Amino acid sequence: MRILGISAFYHDSAAALLDDGRIVAAAQEERFTRKKHDARFPLHAIRYCLAEGGIAVGDLDRVVFYDKPFVKFERLLETYLSFAPRGYKTFRMAIPLWLREKLFLKDLLLKELRKISGSGKWNEELLFSEHHLSHAASAFFPSPFDEAIVLTMDGVGEWATTSAAIGRGNSLEVQKEIHFPHSLGFLYSAFTYYTGFKVNSGEYKLMGLAPYGEPKYKDKILEHLIDVKADGSFRLNIGYFDFCTGLTMTSQRFHDLFGGPPRKPDQLLTPYHMDLAASIQAVTEEIVLRLTRSLCEETGIRNLCLAGGVALNCVANGKVLRDACCDRIWIQPAAGDAGGALGAALAGYHLQLGRARTANGDAMKGSFLGPAFTQREIEDRLTRCGARFEVLADSALIATGAEDLARSKALGWFQGRMEFGPRALGNRSILGDPRSPGMQKTLNLKIKYRESFRPFAPSVLRERVSDWFELDCDSPYMLLVADVVRSRRREMTREEKQLFGIDK
Repeated sequence: MRILGISAFYHDSAAALLDDGRIVAAAQEERFTRKKHDARFPLHAIRYCLAEGGIAVGDLDRVVFYDKPFVKFERLLETYLSFAPRGYKTFRMAIPLWLREKLFLKDLLLKELRKISGSGKWNEELLFSEHHLSHAASAFFPSPFDEAIVLTMDGVGEWATTSAAIGRGNSLEVQKEIHFPHSLGFLYSAFTYYTGFKVNSGEYKLMGLAPYGEPKYKDKILEHLIDVKADGSFRLNIGYFDFCTGLTMTSQRFHDLFGGPPRKPDQLLTPYHMDLAASIQAVTEEIVLRLTRSLCEETGIRNLCLAGGVALNCVANGKVLRDACCDRIWIQPAAGDAGGALGAALAGYHLQLGRARTANGDAMKGSFLGPAFTQREIEDRLTRCGARFEVLADSALIATGAEDLARSKALGWFQGRMEFGPRALGNRSILGDPRSPGMQKTLNLKIKYRESFRPFAPSVLRERVSDWFELDCDSPYMLLVADVVRSRRREMTREEKQLFGIDK
């Protein structure tokens, strides 16, 4: 049975293909259109998945969309009515889009699918999953576990913002949910917005900024913005936020609490912004730890799966691992909405169609699920753009690359299938020698043209992990931050302590 999963019309549209439950292909639309976080219908990603599977449209048995648009429209409308007449201007601007992309989304999907093929029985084959169920399916079904707690945390799906499920075999049973507007993802995004970064794309920047600050405002956040219970459940004080009625994340009351308006993107990052980043990161870690501890204690299950945008917070994930409330953790590498396409297909296969599942290791194949290119295709493309190149044997290529790295050169590394998800995991990566004191700054400022505080991930042989890090498990997806072992640490210089890396 061949099932196509689709996520679209919010951010990071994607498509994924299953063949009898096996993951064949998955890719984000942005990788083909070169439009970051492309939210449009993933036409190119779908065509790639079909080509990779060697099938025609008529060979598909089902198409599954990653959430239920009618329920989402209900939430949007009910939210407006709850706060009316506040937010009328925003409502008036948004309602045409809501009608097209929420209430009448099935018609829009059928129209787009017929562009691929007018002969498919799309109306009979199209199914809808629930947003958090898609996330949970993306985390549990590819995992190596027969049984696991599945925790999903994001901004919002239809109504759920945080949900806990238990996965067993081919089943997923939701145990509890926290509903909109109380959202850990939106709380983090509020600080993303307030510190001058873009919501739904800049949250990882805020996480990268956090180590440069101190959590001076953690208590203020917990006192005014969010009420957190012992089990990790929470409620936001909505008066400090504007996402229910306006076009921004934070209200004037929020600005007054923290002493001024949001930082503009072109304004200087100061120690104040670093302390805010450290504070919301500390709050997030505490909530995630409380949630995971209580779930493990309540269920007695020692395997944990994570999904949803908050699961991309690799620092919080590392804290959960070190906390040892569970024995093993598996995190969906495409934990955000792109992974919802894969989760929708898996939910359709196992939950809606009742197909059996056998846990057999990590089914994500390293998340190398995107397109690959032949040697001929690569050489033709280089020739067409006038590039100078030399073809080396593998042994010579590896030796040359190692020598260049040792001379503090940066390498662009391109091999095999593209990664599915936001992290470069070695097939489409920039490589540098971490021993070089200026490498991070060089890569950020001269190659990637981004803020120089932004971190890079270390790559280490599996058998040498414990020589360098306080970690002794697989971490292939850049989703677990571990402390460096004490014997490998050194004191920071005075220059490094002077906020090294914050210059633009």
